[in-house]
Amino acid sequence: MKTPSLPTGKTRWIAIAVAVIALGGLLAFWLWRDRGNPDVLRLYGNVDIREVELAFRQPGRLTDMAFDEGDAVIKGAVMAQLDATPYREKLAAAEAELAAAQAQLDKLHRGNRPQEIAQAREQVRQAQASADEAARNFRRQDTLLKSGASSQRAADAARAARDQSAANLAAAQAALSLASAGFRREDIAAGQARVAAAEAAVTQARTALADATLVAPSNGVVIARVREPGSMVVSSTPVYSLSLRDPLYLRAYIGEADLGRIAPGTKVRIHTDSSTTVYHGQIGFISPRAEFTPKTVETADLRTDLVYRLRVVVSDADEGLRQGMPVTVDVDTASQPARGH
Repeated sequence: MKTPSLPTGKTRWIAIAVAVIALGGLLAFWLWRDRGNPDVLRLYGNVDIREVELAFRQPGRLTDMAFDEGDAVIKGAVMAQLDATPYREKLAAAEAELAAAQAQLDKLHRGNRPQEIAQAREQVRQAQASADEAARNFRRQDTLLKSGASSQRAADAARAARDQSAANLAAAQAALSLASAGFRREDIAAGQARVAAAEAAVTQARTALADATLVAPSNGVVIARVREPGSMVVSSTPVYSLSLRDPLYLRAYIGEADLGRIAPGTKVRIHTDSSTTVYHGQIGFISPRAEFTPKTVETADLRTDLVYRLRVVVSDADEGLRQGMPVTVDVDTASQPARGH
């Protein structure tokens, strides 16, 4: 008697059910295969949440927002732009002030022009001629006074004119000396200080202009777009929230009794509940202080046990590891020497 064959559709569903059962059994074996292995230390934790609030250092009006929520950005990408017109104008004014200060300093370094020195020299000659004439007139009046041909008043006037001419000559000679010697070191130092202040003002203006452009500090994903073009923002007002993924860190916890089984640089395997993918990494930072087990971490011990926080750096992270996701970290301690603590 011939056995009737199953309908094709029913056969397909049976095959699917068998495959699901086999896959579930394999997954269960994979998840639990290390629990009885004394050389594997199992830790629990979460993917670290690493976010940065992006803001301008300068106030202004937003003219452009280049990314939306969920967009991936790379380090250095221009994400937003302020109206840069006011900052360009300030830079132009600062550069003009620098040019004026530099010109004044150049003048101090070069000293007076030859024409100015020649003019001072001619003034000395004029003063010398006047002083000589006043001296001769005084001698003449003094001789006349002694012979009774002149009055005391005329002699006194001649003496005053002589003294004044001598003073004018001394002043002209001093002016010539100053014109020939150039400016004082103190004047040049003051000019150099004015140039330095003007250069600093130009640098500040350039920095302010550069700050009108907001760039991504690292690779990441936009998780919030806070402002829109046309908005007026003040300094430090967030315009984006960026989730950082490079590098990706895990926060895990270890009991005091197991501290001697790990060390910075120890290689680990990472598992999640939502995927069969095995990720790899190494232990980085280990906290020197104990703390209570956080409520977000499931361990086989009591929640009130003291544990030490450690950081795991993931070397092959992908989109399967999302911030805040619980993870299981397996540490192969067979090759790790025993360590005291």
